[in-house]
Amino acid sequence: MGDADKTGEERKQKVETVSSDPNDYTIIKEGEAEILMHAKNEVFYNKTQVNNRDISIAVLRTFISRRKEEHEAFLSKRKKTASKISEEPASEPEAPIEPIMQDGKPNGKVEESEEISQDEPCSISEEPVQTLEGKGRVELKPPRVLEALSATGLRALRYAREVEGIGQVVALDNDKASVEACRRNIKFNGSVAGSKVDSHLADARVFMLTHPKEFDMVDLDPYGSPSVFLDSAVQSVVDGGMLMCTATDMAVLCGGNGEVCYSKYGSYPLRAKYCHEMALRILLACIESHANRYKRYIVPVLSVQMDFYVRVFVRIYTSASAMKNTPLKLSYIYQCTGCDSFHLQPIGRTVSKNNSVRYLPGFGPVVPQECSNCGKKYNMGGPIWSAPIHDQEWVTSMLADVKLMKDRYPAYDRISAVLTTISEELPDVPLFLSLHNLCATLKCTSPSAVIFRSAVINAGYRISGTHVNPLGLKSDAPMDVIWDIMRCWVKNHPVKAQPLDQSGTVILGKEPVLQANFARAVASLSKAQAKKVARFLPNPERHWGPKLRAGRQITSKHVSLLGPEAVNSIINHEEGDEPQAKRKKTEDPTCIS
Repeated sequence: MGDADKTGEERKQKVETVSSDPNDYTIIKEGEAEILMHAKNEVFYNKTQVNNRDISIAVLRTFISRRKEEHEAFLSKRKKTASKISEEPASEPEAPIEPIMQDGKPNGKVEESEEISQDEPCSISEEPVQTLEGKGRVELKPPRVLEALSATGLRALRYAREVEGIGQVVALDNDKASVEACRRNIKFNGSVAGSKVDSHLADARVFMLTHPKEFDMVDLDPYGSPSVFLDSAVQSVVDGGMLMCTATDMAVLCGGNGEVCYSKYGSYPLRAKYCHEMALRILLACIESHANRYKRYIVPVLSVQMDFYVRVFVRIYTSASAMKNTPLKLSYIYQCTGCDSFHLQPIGRTVSKNNSVRYLPGFGPVVPQECSNCGKKYNMGGPIWSAPIHDQEWVTSMLADVKLMKDRYPAYDRISAVLTTISEELPDVPLFLSLHNLCATLKCTSPSAVIFRSAVINAGYRISGTHVNPLGLKSDAPMDVIWDIMRCWVKNHPVKAQPLDQSGTVILGKEPVLQANFARAVASLSKAQAKKVARFLPNPERHWGPKLRAGRQITSKHVSLLGPEAVNSIINHEEGDEPQAKRKKTEDPTCIS
């Protein structure tokens, strides 16, 4: 018997140990985890989310490494402080450390400070242990992870089996079939998964509310909007912990239903080329809003738009003083209806005098009633998160780790391409322009991206690509400079006369203030582009996208989602299982019409 036959027999035996009817299940392997998938659409599973799961594992590995470094730095700092105190002559006897009282009972923890900010890494799930001398010794325990919406449990199993140094993984679901499937898969994956992963039937919102500040990492990956889970999620993360959140309702976030987006996320979206990045920033602003209600704030580590969803990774800290900076990180957007011009209106500002800082409303409006370039009106959207959405140090570290362990990521090509593009983005420039849209407004031929980038760089400004759109360009150049560059381009590449009321005609009717220099600039190509590294990859197979919600009957109308082969096999399987249907009354010979 060959190795392949032995492997097949072993798998069949494993299936028989966890199921009475092994023929109903298909074994799906992803990374180091295997799950049993029922032939019917009882529990949700989407193969496309392998990119999501892989990038989450990369973030977790970096988080655990950073968490350890921050803990060691805190212990070192504490040791130096203690040595300085011991060298000073003691004027008064040291008062004994008393435990904090919680509900009238001591909880055994030593309070380090009332407010924990981003710069205090000691806040990450550390439990001081009381010694005989009465001094607290901080021990770093393995991180606890909560997967709030587990379905098959594949994500939780991959975390447990692939992320080194991880502690307990709690998998929740409010559906009995999903919990049964998750427990079946835990058993199917052996003792390692069984010792680390716990599956519970519970409402994620209630569970997170009743377990405040207990989890180092909370993962939200719902089918649709995460808005109903955010309030409880920000409370269940420890100080300095990580919240990972996915939103798949892109039609809502990208401006298809602005009023629905406002009701769910508290922000109004705009229909523009940058709508997918705006979706990321709307989600971040919403999480920040929920965190602020509990004197907490977020620090984005990585924010990704890929496939058909957005995914954000944020660290959560507690600090009433740092929370006051939130209005400085949020802005409204004014988008011209005639051209691609957009402007940001910060919500707040600060005024410093001596050592004090005052928080005041932002100055406005930043635009007149009509666009200064084309004369059309503005649409207003937001508020959105206008601060950086990535931590470039984290991204660089993640990319290096992913390349070192490329064999352990099933979707290595895709996530390495995304991380490479993100590492070259301008971190402090919100949203982006589309060169093709600029040319469409003017009805002119498009310059190459290299020529346009060179003109911006030669004018003294920065420019980069974006991971959201292959044609998108981020730049800190004002819109007046952008349009001057395009006017200079059109002078060298004339266009046909257009009606006088067209936006492009109005823009070209003004003389450029800046004389653009289109000479090739050294930095006109990024490092990845210069090395011809792939940054935007095609889908690995057809019908790569969102799948049908669990529990819905699969019919021929779902061919566009699943593909003809998958739909036919499922329908044939169901027909084989069902008993022979009763004949219709019209076919009954005894039936009288």
